[in-house]
Amino acid sequence: MKVIVTGGAGYIGSICAAELLANGHEVIVVDNLYQGHRAAVPPEAIWHHADLGDAAQVAGIFRQHRGIDGVLHFASYTLVGESMQQPFRYLRDNLVAGANLFEHAVAAGVGRFILSSTANLFDRPERMPIEADEHIVPGSPYGESKFFLERMLAWMERIYGTRYACLRYFNAAGGTPQRGEDHSPEHHLIPIVLQVALGQREQLTIFGDDYPTRDGTCVRDYVHVLDLAQAHILALNALDRLGSRVYNLGNGTGFTIREVVRVAEVVTGRPIPFVVGPRRPGDPAELVASAARIRAELGWAPRYPTLEQIIGSAWQWHRAHPHGYGDA
Repeated sequence: MKVIVTGGAGYIGSICAAELLANGHEVIVVDNLYQGHRAAVPPEAIWHHADLGDAAQVAGIFRQHRGIDGVLHFASYTLVGESMQQPFRYLRDNLVAGANLFEHAVAAGVGRFILSSTANLFDRPERMPIEADEHIVPGSPYGESKFFLERMLAWMERIYGTRYACLRYFNAAGGTPQRGEDHSPEHHLIPIVLQVALGQREQLTIFGDDYPTRDGTCVRDYVHVLDLAQAHILALNALDRLGSRVYNLGNGTGFTIREVVRVAEVVTGRPIPFVVGPRRPGDPAELVASAARIRAELGWAPRYPTLEQIIGSAWQWHRAHPHGYGDA
């Protein structure tokens, strides 16, 4: 297939683009480099430095590339905390970018869409692990913006007959030898832990150790980024056969913050000093995904489910690229 990957210079998007290419697809990457890195884009991909908020730029890309078979939409503002401070960046800009993309894709006859969605749809889950049919209560303007995009795709199916998959993943982590996680500033646990191991941070702060979990720290479901990429490819290939779908993506196993630290110390062979701070508002004690639906329908199964594999692959990339893509 010939596919457009928005946000293909970012962490998950670039690795998914590389996997698509390895599976024989033609890839066109679109990214404004707000959080992405030009060096992360696979050299075999066609590159467009463009902003989805500019409808004219989006229309021009679809005019230039005829016969697009599908769109994988990763591009987004993605920080939950920031969305609570700057809600309109998320409630307006994420929606405008998505609407521009979807409108011009439909006009160009594109009938397949994969949306990078989020576990932040589930602020008040009634069951744990969280099933794909769990009641949606977005936990932030970021989560709300993703839900809006999911609803937009549902209306596109109803009106235009397009098919889509919304992949709601939990904590993406890990890396490949060529690509890894490089944000500035960094907000995600595993790369922060590895920055401590590299001596780039003095210590880690654990926000709360009095939760009702096995060691008092929050439990989260970490899924390897290559397993996420595999899920995107499986979903893209299955749209014509199964029709539109929503899937939760995770290992189905939760790990505490202290467990992440202990495994990172073993993997890196270095101490990870930490201090315990107060709880952060809005942090639930546990978030674990049930991927039962995608396992049953598409045969998806994580190939790298252990913390040792996830942290080990991230450490390999961070050790080789201690300054991120600035080392490229």
